[in-house]
Amino acid sequence: MAPRDVVRIVSDPIDTSALMASLRTDACGALACFVGVVRDHHAGRSVHHLEYEAYPPMAEQEMRRIVEEARERWPIEAMALVHRTGRLEIGEASVVILVASAHRRAALDACDYGIERLKKTVPIWKKEFFEGGDAWVVGDARDA
Repeated sequence: MAPRDVVRIVSDPIDTSALMASLRTDACGALACFVGVVRDHHAGRSVHHLEYEAYPPMAEQEMRRIVEEARERWPIEAMALVHRTGRLEIGEASVVILVASAHRRAALDACDYGIERLKKTVPIWKKEFFEGGDAWVVGDARDA
């Protein structure tokens, strides 16, 4: 990982603007960003809120590996993977992937790679709360 790369599990709201500012330099012509937000439905149910759990040392180690893999594949200046834990309300950001690069294609591809790998390999658990109950969400990112 490079000095400006950011990998964090956080319990407070994610400040996407501050994160962008910390990664951007004059050498960067592209900032690609994915922000995952809590939606109000899943699997035909009305969702009230979510709770995320993680063991930060283990999750952040895997997140660092994702950044290193992205750096091997694309010429990127900096990358951030930040995921929130705890209770999140509808509309709140749960995850932010941000990539700074000289060119858009590298930034967009690395950003997409980051969220896809994070959803598949990082040990973060999501529990949905809906009218009448709650359930742990299990499965691939394309299913959720």
